[in-house]
Amino acid sequence: MRGKFLKVAVVATATAMLATACGGGGSNDETAGKSGGTLRVYNAEPAFLTPSGGDDEPSLYVIRQLYRGLVKYNAQTSAVENDLAESVESTDQKLWTIKLKSGYTFDNGEPVNADAFIRSWNFAAYSPNAQNNGYFMKRIAGIKDVQSTDPDGDGPEKAPEPKAKELAGLKKVDDLTFTVELEAPFSGFPTTIGYPGFFPMAEACVADIAKCNETPIGNGPYKIDGNWQHNVAINLVRSDSWKGDAGKPDRIEYRIFADVDAGYAAFQGGELDVMYTVPPARYKEAKATYGDRMFELAGDSFTYVGFPLYMDEFKDKKVRQALSLAIDRQSIIDAVFDGRFAPASSFVAPSFEGARPDVCKYCQKDVEKAKQLLAEAGGWPAGKKLTLWANAGAGHDQWLQAVGDQIKAALNIDYELKVNLQFAEYLETADKKKFTGPFRLGWGPDYPFMETFLYPLYGTGAGSNNSGYSNAQFDELMKAGDSAASMQAAIPSYQQAEDILGEELPVIPMWWRKEAAIYSENVDQFVWNAVADADYGATSLKQN
Repeated sequence: MRGKFLKVAVVATATAMLATACGGGGSNDETAGKSGGTLRVYNAEPAFLTPSGGDDEPSLYVIRQLYRGLVKYNAQTSAVENDLAESVESTDQKLWTIKLKSGYTFDNGEPVNADAFIRSWNFAAYSPNAQNNGYFMKRIAGIKDVQSTDPDGDGPEKAPEPKAKELAGLKKVDDLTFTVELEAPFSGFPTTIGYPGFFPMAEACVADIAKCNETPIGNGPYKIDGNWQHNVAINLVRSDSWKGDAGKPDRIEYRIFADVDAGYAAFQGGELDVMYTVPPARYKEAKATYGDRMFELAGDSFTYVGFPLYMDEFKDKKVRQALSLAIDRQSIIDAVFDGRFAPASSFVAPSFEGARPDVCKYCQKDVEKAKQLLAEAGGWPAGKKLTLWANAGAGHDQWLQAVGDQIKAALNIDYELKVNLQFAEYLETADKKKFTGPFRLGWGPDYPFMETFLYPLYGTGAGSNNSGYSNAQFDELMKAGDSAASMQAAIPSYQQAEDILGEELPVIPMWWRKEAAIYSENVDQFVWNAVADADYGATSLKQN
């Protein structure tokens, strides 16, 4: 039967990933894992607090507690499990029928029904709304009719109105049932819909998205207490309308810091209970100081240096290959990160089914080859500095400077750093294609399927394709993988698409991050989800 096949397929993919782990304190068995208390966590300033808009790490950490979707990812295995969905079924992997559990509401009393999901997905997909997660709707039938292109970018002309305001592929059957028709079969569809871009939104939220962004109307285990205090805090309390498993803390306080070092100082001073990251330069100190209260896991988060392919200097792949060959990743990892990261030589996390090593043949340092390729490309413009970009406050300066030093030593290209933008402004610069040189960004999986590392970053027009890369053969291979008979059958096509990236290098793979989070003595059990990262709602505090 199709339902049984889908379950097997999803679990088979998920079990190829690394299992998660939990940290814990020293509570006795009677109080371990109990609910209560205020959990104080580190966060950077989010870009958005709405499911349709938030696609950056600081945003998603908040959104995942305010909202819930159709499926969730098991913290221990990453397997896809139903959350608000009663069932997600298809006989042909193109037309999907989704049935919802009854009785769920938003914080304002509106029902979480078929309309709530259809409304949210339509709002995200409609291009005049300019929602970051709109591209996740790319497979739904009618996507081209709800989108249009601005003819002159930032110029005075406006994009024409799309042909339609709603996706033709979304149909309501009854209050708790709707169908999703895809443009083409996609066996991985059930894995994607746990990503927050697919979460529902209240009618009142869509009617005034700006207000909802400041004071979210969620449907999850927590609701906002007051408003978003920009650059200061976002405070959540348990929602009394949530009918699922209750969160462990009574309150979650996201305390916002301009840089990770300031957050670490606050943690040292007892002002925070959890930091999901540690400043690179303080890793050894943190490990020695906090010992068992440092959670570590070989992660699947990818750091890369992207190329602004909209600039003439980077259009020749040989220039990109030469710059990559000039970099010794391991020496930077050893010097800056105490050897705890793994050099990247491919584009899909090693823990994912279908991943292969050494897809990138230009990711091992080879100065002579780098010089040869740069010469074949006509060299670097005389007197022009290479501008290396990173967001401020996250500890990227040191390693990015090491990258610049290595390129200068190998290829005699002088450089400068541009690291003065806070993350939200930095992402806006990326979205508007205004980088003037190679730029640092990272990527983690949105769902447990290798496609998540490929199309979103490199597909033509994809929402996180910040390099502006476009390759027709890559796009066709991705479509072939999407339309394969099963998730396993899709892998060869995706691998061929990855091979194209290994040759063309729209980005320079740098390393796979090893997760390192720290938590205070107040924490009883710390929970990490391999797909969603730190799970604050499942993290418990010690109780008296």
